[in-house]
Amino acid sequence: MPATDLSSSTQNTTILDVLVSERLLTPQQLEEIKVKSAIIGKTQEETLSSLNIVPAEKIAEAKAKVLGIPFISLSSTSFSPQALGMVSKSVAERFLLIPFLYDEKARILSLAMANPADLEALEFVRQKTGLNIKTFSASADEVKKAIDQQYRQEIIGQVGESLKQTEEELLKIPTIDSKQIAEIIKEAPIAKIVSTILEYAVSSRASDVHIEPQEDRIRVRYRIDGILYDKLSLPKTVQEAVVSRIKILSNMKIDEHRIPQDGRFNFKVDNNEVDLRISVMPASSGEKIVMRLLRKSGEVPTLQELGLAGVSLKYLETSILRPHGIILACGPTGSGKTTTLYSVLEKLNSTRVNIMTLEDTVEYQMPGVNQVQINPAVGLTFATGLRSFLRQDPNIILVGEIRDEETTELALQASLTGHLVFSTLHTSNASGALPRLIDLGAEPFLLSSTMNGIIGQRIVRKICTYCKETYPPLRQIVDEMRNSLGKLFPQGNVEIKLSKGKGCEKCAGSGYLGRIGIYEVLPISNKIADLILEHPDSQAVEREAILEGMITMKQDGYLKVLQGVTTPEEVIRVAQE
Repeated sequence: MPATDLSSSTQNTTILDVLVSERLLTPQQLEEIKVKSAIIGKTQEETLSSLNIVPAEKIAEAKAKVLGIPFISLSSTSFSPQALGMVSKSVAERFLLIPFLYDEKARILSLAMANPADLEALEFVRQKTGLNIKTFSASADEVKKAIDQQYRQEIIGQVGESLKQTEEELLKIPTIDSKQIAEIIKEAPIAKIVSTILEYAVSSRASDVHIEPQEDRIRVRYRIDGILYDKLSLPKTVQEAVVSRIKILSNMKIDEHRIPQDGRFNFKVDNNEVDLRISVMPASSGEKIVMRLLRKSGEVPTLQELGLAGVSLKYLETSILRPHGIILACGPTGSGKTTTLYSVLEKLNSTRVNIMTLEDTVEYQMPGVNQVQINPAVGLTFATGLRSFLRQDPNIILVGEIRDEETTELALQASLTGHLVFSTLHTSNASGALPRLIDLGAEPFLLSSTMNGIIGQRIVRKICTYCKETYPPLRQIVDEMRNSLGKLFPQGNVEIKLSKGKGCEKCAGSGYLGRIGIYEVLPISNKIADLILEHPDSQAVEREAILEGMITMKQDGYLKVLQGVTTPEEVIRVAQE
């Protein structure tokens, strides 16, 4: 049966009608398409696609509206290994469709199709699988990309094989209790599923893995370069076994489901040893697991590799030359504060100084540095550890985080008695650190005499160098960058060209590969030291710092955009006020 032409005049409402009603096509363009379609002998939809005047995704959305079926964006969809195993790659390529979800109870296979009106394709898949089919409309480009990526990914094939074996074992047991679960997870299939999930996390450079129970499935997401991606969908039947396997590896109580639990274990892939911190949290559909990956073999990057340059780097290097005082790194969780401080310590590390660190988790092993991990369960907190540090004759101290009055007071005292103290603080920017410390009980006159410098930072994704291309930006983007950068923006009649990644195999189609920091470094000048005594708000501090030459995070981000390192969208995402 031939595919239906959805833009045919026999339809009451056509794709073109929908696009006109949504102002994606003008009436004049509609008439031009009709005329050209008649001249070249192609359907109106084919003619529309060839002209590239409407994004493919919008055409697919309009197609879904005409047919009364859902639209799906495959770039943000997780794929079930079971579903993919039911349709071969050759069939998917032949009909330009891809299965992404299988409902075991209802025996429904969900298909994303470039042409959902292709009845021949639907009937072929229905007969091949013996299942009910639910269709979704998707753009042809996304379907092609998904077929290429999903059927190539080892994680899908390996997990799919293990799932078959595991479900066969589970079906033999009518009622499963904790003892039987314990036996099942010792078997190779479940161990293989967990191992494959972790191997993929390491190979894809993920920082976190989220295993999230949904009402009808388990969603597995990976945080890669700071963004969460759906990569895998597991059937509900293996939920207990997967959770229990991870609990056993983490030395948690396998039969405790009511309260949160924390644990850790090591995992090795080839020569990469990874330390995993595990958090299990009871949720409405089961226990959610988040696994954070800390790579033990990772080398500490230099300040330049992190993204510090120009006046910001100069200010920081000047601040750390003083033998005593406090230097803070500020930003939200996951903004790279600890990594920046490690890079500073690496620069200062020598046999002539005694460096001691007190950390919530020791993320990097640094030869020659005495690293201590806090343990609140036995009374080793930041405050108690810092008090003991002062009896260990240190020159340089790193305190993982200043979070209470006691730690604030001890850090100030340590800096007053001749120690160089580094720490982190949760504030949105560098200028917000001073009012925050005053809120934590710090006396302004002590801050004025002990603060050396404050670093504010965020992390942006870098453009993939394998698929990087230049383009002329929209006028609004150029104006926004010019307003933000002021005198730092290129002067004269210079043609501005920006860069982006078009998506390739190396970056998994995202256009980004790796991350870099954007920074602002606030040195404590005489004027700012005097300002601290007046209990200033963050805006007053920032205004004075900018007058003295500080480059803000947003400005640093836009400078990296002009250099072709990242995109305006990334800077706006992380540094918008």
